[in-house]
Amino acid sequence: MAGADPVSVRVWDLPTRLFHWLLALLVAASLATGKFDSLLGAGTLEWHRRFGLAILALLLFRLGWGFAGGTHARFASFLRGPRAVAGYAKGLLSGRGGEETAGHNPLGGWSVAAMLAALATQAVTGLFLVQEDYFFEGPLAKHVSRAVSDRLNAIHEANFWVIVALLALHLAAIAYYAIAKRQGLVRAMVTGDKRLAAGREGEASRGGSLATAAAIAIAAGAAAWGLASLA
Repeated sequence: MAGADPVSVRVWDLPTRLFHWLLALLVAASLATGKFDSLLGAGTLEWHRRFGLAILALLLFRLGWGFAGGTHARFASFLRGPRAVAGYAKGLLSGRGGEETAGHNPLGGWSVAAMLAALATQAVTGLFLVQEDYFFEGPLAKHVSRAVSDRLNAIHEANFWVIVALLALHLAAIAYYAIAKRQGLVRAMVTGDKRLAAGREGEASRGGSLATAAAIAIAAGAAAWGLASLA
């Protein structure tokens, strides 16, 4: 339909959007309480622990939702092979590619996977941390030796900068697509809708019921609470 007006297509289901914004808030809070605990006080690390467990619960939810969620929330829909990623990147570099996709584009899909992996690493290593100066101990610290705890602490500290780099890349990509490609990625993650070319209505998200999301969320929350209770 050449010349037809773009249509609004629902691509992000509600659980995916709630996950995204809750994760953004919790990551910001966790980074602040983890990096500025010496300024904010000893009790800050307890909040850091709580934020970390909440992030872990969200990541467990996202793992389940990656298989049972709506069309574009599923890992199978956005984790593309090397050829698709290389082709998309080549198009971007040439200035001829970067057409708006319904869900994550091939590069964006793997950046999401990288972010989830980095956050999972941070949350899991945090379970084993010991901070003697603040009398802080992660819920699983007593189950490993001090040498193992120190090694995981080193990973936790180094991975902080990996997360910062991935966040900077994420924000830069959003700005690029907004300015260069006129694609409102933030708006889409708020409303759930994207403006796509007429005729692409069939790319709307399907599946992923709220009942299924609630069941996965309860299971994820119970798992995180179980870990916290081991302290």
